[in-house]
Amino acid sequence: MSLLLGVNIDHVATLRQARYALNPDAPILEPSVLDAAREAQKGGADSITIHVREDRRHMQDADARLMRKEVNLPLNLELANTVEMVSFACDLKPDFACLVPESREEITTEGGLDAVGHFDSLKDTIIALQASGIKVSLFIDPEEEQIEAAAKLGAEMIELHTGSFALAEGEPHQNELSRLRLSADLGASLGLQINAGHGIHRQNISSLFSVKNLKEINVGHTLVSRALFIGLRAAVAEMKALMADYQGDQE
Repeated sequence: MSLLLGVNIDHVATLRQARYALNPDAPILEPSVLDAAREAQKGGADSITIHVREDRRHMQDADARLMRKEVNLPLNLELANTVEMVSFACDLKPDFACLVPESREEITTEGGLDAVGHFDSLKDTIIALQASGIKVSLFIDPEEEQIEAAAKLGAEMIELHTGSFALAEGEPHQNELSRLRLSADLGASLGLQINAGHGIHRQNISSLFSVKNLKEINVGHTLVSRALFIGLRAAVAEMKALMADYQGDQE
């Protein structure tokens, strides 16, 4: 099973906003998120991921609409489970919507969505998104109860949060891998597409190859960081080459 790569270009917008957040009408706004998406596509990206946050700290509404109109790749919109953001998603109609937890205090998304605790509100949200022709994913921790809740909610996909895996070393690292393997197997048995993301980079991606049933990984920060030295197209191509060794069928 070929492993797909979703490229998150949020940090390109982060860099742009560092200079132009107070001057959105400047003649030149750089770096261009559209150019970033096009470079990622040339490098072999299978989809583009963006996160339009409630506080619009990096990606803006106009960015999302530009991605939808101009980029010939599936668009994955990460969003909070709020009335405003769900309405925006239903209007934008990305190919995929990944519901994530969101906090104004965090720098980036930390931890998975509590699908168990927010079951009722998520149910309404998923129905609304799917009615607009959008496939739904839940960004959750690799925990049995969360995966089972995602399946009961009718989501097509889950994205397993790999942040703890990325930070762990030694025995804790192996423990996190075990959690991911069990979670991916469980999700697949329940009919869910299994994706993964957060903290994945060139040095740890091969460790994930022991996790079967993965369909797609979402990678952002490391690719933008690497792009500073070799360009985004080359950084994406480099990651895709590393992913080619994945053998994902259930053993």
